[in-house]
Amino acid sequence: MSATDEIKSRINIVDLVSEAGVKLRHAGKNYTGFCPFHENKKTPAFVVWPESGTWRCFGQCNEGGDIFKFVMKRENLDFKDALNKLAARAGVEIPAYIKETPEQREAFDNLRKLLEDALIFYRRHLLANVELLNYLRSQRGLTDASIETFGLGYAPDAWDSALTYFTKRGYSQRDLLDAGLISERDSGGYYDRFRNRLMIPIRDENGKMSGFGARIIDPDDIPKFLNSPETPVFSKGHLLYGLDRARKPIRTADQAVIVEGYLDVIALHQAGYENVVSPMGTALTEDQLRLLKRFTRKVILALDPDTAGQKAVLRGLDAARSAMDREGELGFDAKGLLRNEARLQADLRVASIPDGLDPDEIVVRDKNEWAHLIEKAKPIVTHVMETLASGQNINDPKVKNQIAAQVVPLIEDLPSALERDTYRQQLARMLRVDERALVGMQPQVPRIRRQKRLQSSERQAAEKSNVAVSISSNKKVEAYIIGVLFEKPALLYRLDRLLQEYGLIPLTAHDFEYTDYQMLFGLIREALEQDKTEHHEFVVDAVPESLQSLSRELVAQTEKLERAEEKMLEELLRGVIKLRRVAAGENLNQLRFLQEEAYQGGDLRAASYQDLVLQHTRLLRDLDQASRKMSLKRMD
Repeated sequence: MSATDEIKSRINIVDLVSEAGVKLRHAGKNYTGFCPFHENKKTPAFVVWPESGTWRCFGQCNEGGDIFKFVMKRENLDFKDALNKLAARAGVEIPAYIKETPEQREAFDNLRKLLEDALIFYRRHLLANVELLNYLRSQRGLTDASIETFGLGYAPDAWDSALTYFTKRGYSQRDLLDAGLISERDSGGYYDRFRNRLMIPIRDENGKMSGFGARIIDPDDIPKFLNSPETPVFSKGHLLYGLDRARKPIRTADQAVIVEGYLDVIALHQAGYENVVSPMGTALTEDQLRLLKRFTRKVILALDPDTAGQKAVLRGLDAARSAMDREGELGFDAKGLLRNEARLQADLRVASIPDGLDPDEIVVRDKNEWAHLIEKAKPIVTHVMETLASGQNINDPKVKNQIAAQVVPLIEDLPSALERDTYRQQLARMLRVDERALVGMQPQVPRIRRQKRLQSSERQAAEKSNVAVSISSNKKVEAYIIGVLFEKPALLYRLDRLLQEYGLIPLTAHDFEYTDYQMLFGLIREALEQDKTEHHEFVVDAVPESLQSLSRELVAQTEKLERAEEKMLEELLRGVIKLRRVAAGENLNQLRFLQEEAYQGGDLRAASYQDLVLQHTRLLRDLDQASRKMSLKRMD
């Protein structure tokens, strides 16, 4: 471990920032507060990520970095002085972000207008499709009023119907791409994303158009459901279908019900059950639960027991989310749901749908049956217990052990001692075993309990150690890039040209999370600009004493790898794309959270985040396109 790494592992960035006078509060796994580097204090746009030990301001200064960059900026120090200051604090012996140009707000408003126009376009085609209308009426039981209310439409069976229609009306291909209405061919050109599909408009909780969900008409088409791609206004993990119409009914009933499909939502609303929403075929996220929590603390998952119950738990509760997170099937992650339940202080329950029926089939069979199913919803742990035990021989000791092995960890994760005792007793009665046997089969629990009782200083040290482990993946990528370029500075020029060929900007210090790597990269860039790339010694001689140990470690690591330059260049490109994608994804998630939080607080500056959201969304799309082009090039 280098000296800088050791300093970072010993200093908690949350403590460091708090001691500088920044009042931080929890925002999921991260912390937010007002930026200490500029005067505007209207919006808490300063974010701290404890796991990576980094910070960023999404407001006026638009900067970020690690603990070294924070001290450098806060106290106007150079890297060497900041390093010495933090080393003394940590007891360790010693051996710049680019401002981004915001997009015009007109482009963002134009995006929503285009989506509204697309709704009308698809609606017109549905009215002309008598066969599909008859299917919705007779097979799905939808009334004309429901079809109109929910704005259902039809995407024609053509490759360029929407593309041609909207470009003739003055929209650019870039507009259509940003709205998610068209896709880009790898060979060049564009085509309609949605073809021969039932189109379901998706609005945010305020009724603003966000995107579309599309269901197949031809049973041989794939995938069955196709949503809009990630755009500045559409993110599956942050939206709930039907919430714009369900807000008031949820408040009135003090209860939200979650089902799997769009048509299930429509059918239930039509039947009078208007407190129903859908997460659009993905695992239920904390952001979606937080969204619902504005209106109620009681959330019921109405799940098909065959898909969301037995399959999930039998595949293993820890892997349930990844196993179930695919289009058209609602994810059931018992551990994740319980964690969210505790963190959000919500009441999450599960209602199983019988006979393998869909919700719309239930209300057609017996309208009142749906209400009875929801009333009988059970807590998550109880649902898992009964699902695992269903059809099993409870008298078999091995079956008892298998069930207990999956349920006991859930029970032990509950924050309430009373709930833990209650569920242990319930499980013991079901398995007909002594409750003490269940406690005895959890050898890790005492260790965990002891860890929770560690004194404050010891617990903080353990947390800091965990931080060092959690950030190792990205750090290895950064270390490899710097090590290769430090040894072969001339490769930076070729890497920049390659990035531009893939539609990406050249490598900058902005791409590195750690201040020490930013400093070393600056020296490499300087060597390139001074046309001294053939002289590795130029870079070595320019390294300050405080970074010489780190630079030697990086070079030693890369020298062990025998790579042709072309191979190194490909690995460098892949590494840069990975770093940018991780950073853009984290920033985008946090921007959306800050935007939502500002909106809830009535802060008019919430709209200012939209430009940054648009920019990060485009960056993610460009990075994905570059990755696909790389894959195709390797295949050639």
